[in-house]
Amino acid sequence: MDPLSDVLSILRPKTFMSGGLDAGYKWAIHFPPHEGVKFNAVLKGKGWVRAVGESEWQEVQTDDCVLFTHGRAFVAASDPALAPIEADSIYKNAIDGIATCNGGGDFYLVGTRFAFEGDHIGLLFGSLPPIMVIQGGSSQAAVLRWALKQLTEELHAAKPASMLMSEHLAQIMLLQMLRLWLETKTEHHRGLLGALAEPKLARAIGAMHAEPARQWRITDLAELANMSRTTFAERFHQTVGVPPFDYLTKWRMRLAADRLHRTLESINRIGFTVGYSSEAAFSTAFRRVIGCSPLQYRRRTQN
Repeated sequence: MDPLSDVLSILRPKTFMSGGLDAGYKWAIHFPPHEGVKFNAVLKGKGWVRAVGESEWQEVQTDDCVLFTHGRAFVAASDPALAPIEADSIYKNAIDGIATCNGGGDFYLVGTRFAFEGDHIGLLFGSLPPIMVIQGGSSQAAVLRWALKQLTEELHAAKPASMLMSEHLAQIMLLQMLRLWLETKTEHHRGLLGALAEPKLARAIGAMHAEPARQWRITDLAELANMSRTTFAERFHQTVGVPPFDYLTKWRMRLAADRLHRTLESINRIGFTVGYSSEAAFSTAFRRVIGCSPLQYRRRTQN
């Protein structure tokens, strides 16, 4: 698999929830922080959204899709000048997850929220803006609206294997948004996504993901990137935010954490598969990155 697929494979979306908003006349609503990410599709009308702490508003209208990536509180409004009410004041009376504000009729959206297993979400979303808007006229938005519609139906219909279907639909939506971000021409790409947008760095990261247990040297990675050792190390650190071997160690620990949670393999065996010849060395690295011992992590996540 490529690095993006690798990361998506251990995210595993879960705890799905769906809902919507039917607003009328003049309205402004403050939504509290949330776990995971939110996808919304505007089916009717137009409005504005802004993440709390940001100064810039973004306009959304019919057929647009919106992704809230950082779990931050945000405000949605028909007019940015309006004072917002709290979302709980209308969602406590929601019917089938759809809240009505001022009688509804002018603005309508549906959406879903899902969280992820583990603490790997920062790998992908840490470098993204808090709100991403995909304009409705694009083919990409059509794919997202279709996936959101199917996901909403799965959550409410309780069909056979609906959870598995929901996970796959969520992966489709995430992958589509991430591809769109990678295709944008911007100098603000950072983190793993920033590196994947640069073919030379992507080759080096792909190699580390393909052989995480290999005892990599900076020379090996620089050759794959067709750069000098110094240039590669500097460019990698500048883009990803950490030196190459710090990234490799963190990736190894994420793989190990996934195995600790998913399997009954011995700790020694898991450590060996990610490049550590002794359980003591693996446990030390795991504690440094994850914050607890491998055994503590297994007990915590398998209960």
